[in-house]
Amino acid sequence: MGDDDAWEKKMERARRLHRPSLKDWKRDNMYELFPPFVEELQKQTNYQSFFVEPESPYAKKELQRPLPVILDAATVTREEFYKYEVDRIPCVLQNIVAGHEGAEFTKPWAAQEKWTFEALKKDDTLLQRRFKCGEDDDERNIKVRLEHFLQYTEKNRDDSPLYIFDSAFEEDEKANCILRDYRVPSYFNDDLFGLVSEARRPPYRWWLVGPERSGTCVHIDPLATSAWNTLVVGQKRWVLFPPHVPKSVVKGSGLVRDDEDDEAIHYFKTILPRIKRKAQTLRGTPKYRNFCCYEFTQNAGETCFIPQGWWHAVLNISDTVAITQNFCSPRNFDSVWLKTRSGRKKMAWKWLCQLEEKYPDLADRAKAANKRDRFVMKYDPVEVERREREERKRKEERKRRKQEEKQKNKLNEQLKCELDGSDSRPRA
Repeated sequence: MGDDDAWEKKMERARRLHRPSLKDWKRDNMYELFPPFVEELQKQTNYQSFFVEPESPYAKKELQRPLPVILDAATVTREEFYKYEVDRIPCVLQNIVAGHEGAEFTKPWAAQEKWTFEALKKDDTLLQRRFKCGEDDDERNIKVRLEHFLQYTEKNRDDSPLYIFDSAFEEDEKANCILRDYRVPSYFNDDLFGLVSEARRPPYRWWLVGPERSGTCVHIDPLATSAWNTLVVGQKRWVLFPPHVPKSVVKGSGLVRDDEDDEAIHYFKTILPRIKRKAQTLRGTPKYRNFCCYEFTQNAGETCFIPQGWWHAVLNISDTVAITQNFCSPRNFDSVWLKTRSGRKKMAWKWLCQLEEKYPDLADRAKAANKRDRFVMKYDPVEVERREREERKRKEERKRRKQEEKQKNKLNEQLKCELDGSDSRPRA
């Protein structure tokens, strides 16, 4: 590990690039306020649900099965898990890291030993590798050496620290060893986006190193994908909102003052309690009808499954190391297709071509959805040819009009010359 001056300079530069408008990263004194907050969380029952109308038919139905559902990978088969995926039910799967999945024992993850902070501090290869810990205002990646980031993790007092969230670790020899330290749980082996090239598909897997107080603000995963997140070291605090809860509600619209920050730590500590109080006050109104949320702490060795469309925010309540991936399977394919065909138009066409070859039943579902919605794919060769024909017609029309205009101007010029000549003749 290097000297103090090196990590402080590198991380100060990363801070400035990531949030240039934030002059004081310690202004809210979260370093001092956080331990009592975590201590209070630890006293509470872990899995908690909040319903503003607990006697409503919706609440009574949902409370019959507390969420998230706790599953043991040592006993739950893939087919049993798929029922939860189809029904979009959040789950916490236990014992995957220990080597269990699909009701079978395979092999414990090497990450259990290699991703501890003590082990990472001794990994000379990874220590020198630069990992992404943020983006600047132009969406360019901010990267720092793991060596410097681990020192920052130990010594920073920032309210909301920077967070390694790196998706490119398979691209170089220094970091692709991470791929060997874990395996995708067999429950999530379906990877339909894998049919397109790594370069063309959206980012989908991230290695995470999060200092306590860091986290991710409330969001839903892109392109209607689902996600799994396996925590190897530390503890994470989660809050989940069902898909029917409006975006403006989960974001706390109107509940954050202009002089307040809205990072993950502020969300959990301040904004989320305000959202719940507002929901309680306005229960029964259209905006807050059937409002509910679920809060829990994820412990090391546990894997969270977050179905498509569920809002979620995550706070690292201790220093953590984790791996997470977004995925598209046959069970969430229809929703993913609708988002992808309009959000990633070129990739969607290439994806459809591969689906026709490898998964013709899914390709038929995609084409049926297109026909139903009268959706025309931009990069379909038939559509490309039609647009090219139309463009040729437009060019020919512009050329014809230009020639007509030129001819008209020429005639006008001739007429003007004739009139000028007539006016210049001597009169009797």
